[in-house]
Amino acid sequence: MNPLLSLARAEILSLTPYSHAAWRPSLTRLHANEAPWRPADDRSDAGLNRYPEPQPAALLERLAAIYAVTPDRLLACRGSDEAIDVLSRIFLRAGRDAILQCTPTFGMYQVAARIQGAEVLEVPLDRERGWRLDPERVLAAWHPGIKLVYLCSPNNPTANRLDTAAVESVCAVLDGQAVVVIDEAYIEWCGSPSLVSWLDRFATLAILRTLSKAHALAGARLGALIAAPSLIEVARRVVPPYCLAQPTIEAALAALTPAALEVSRGRIQALIAERERLAAELARSPLVERVWPSDGNFLLIDCTDPDEFMRRSLEGGTIVRDLRANAALSRSLRITVGEPAANERLLESLERR
Repeated sequence: MNPLLSLARAEILSLTPYSHAAWRPSLTRLHANEAPWRPADDRSDAGLNRYPEPQPAALLERLAAIYAVTPDRLLACRGSDEAIDVLSRIFLRAGRDAILQCTPTFGMYQVAARIQGAEVLEVPLDRERGWRLDPERVLAAWHPGIKLVYLCSPNNPTANRLDTAAVESVCAVLDGQAVVVIDEAYIEWCGSPSLVSWLDRFATLAILRTLSKAHALAGARLGALIAAPSLIEVARRVVPPYCLAQPTIEAALAALTPAALEVSRGRIQALIAERERLAAELARSPLVERVWPSDGNFLLIDCTDPDEFMRRSLEGGTIVRDLRANAALSRSLRITVGEPAANERLLESLERR
């Protein structure tokens, strides 16, 4: 049996998906119980009174081109958050299955798992070695009940890209035994290639991508699950039939034209340079004990006085992320790299008393 399908919940594999209205755009639509008029101020191309195309072919082709895969390996969804939720529903049985995550990391992995009633196992990243992934500890912690293993690279909130050899060893040992999910939400900021080519090597590998970061579409909510066609086929049964709003589809298509992609590449390079400038300036502040190296569009800092840093930031009109609820980040804050003027306001606020 296909190793991916052998890991999935039996009731999901036998699920008959919702049968949405046929997508026949050349015909007059009298089959979907839609209003025949557009709402006032509707500026969309297709009309907000009409249901959008489920898994739009043009969008999948555009995403497939930039991610270097075939469209049958793609599920477009409402940000990578929805991809995480879909994976949880496919593979996790309440009270029986579990996920493994390497902490500190993105909080939605455990939220989606706990909503599903699954257990969450944690293997800490090695702080003393720059938040390094220890594959031996991951593999030692794994057991057959762990269906999903999440590796966020570059990792949020520690900002580091995980060592490729370490990730590869986890994928190799767990291939066929668990779905290893590599979250590449920040891959554009690190200068390293995606691991999407590994899909041909590892049967139970999945990769998450998003347009929220490098393509500046956080408000549009569009991400992608990239995996073997067999998993994508099952995921399409689980995801809502009209999960993408028409404005999201149109915004994504506009952001993925060759001209728009060229603009994005230039902006990414400019922000990386600004990231390094901001890191150097923050390191000079007496309120900052350490600025961790970053492969993302944000900086993780350890503070001598986090409360004072937060107070001055807020008084200066900027807000940063407080991470101190996590025991491994007891003095840490996360700072998104903004435009130079916004970054300068933050720096100036740190000098005020």
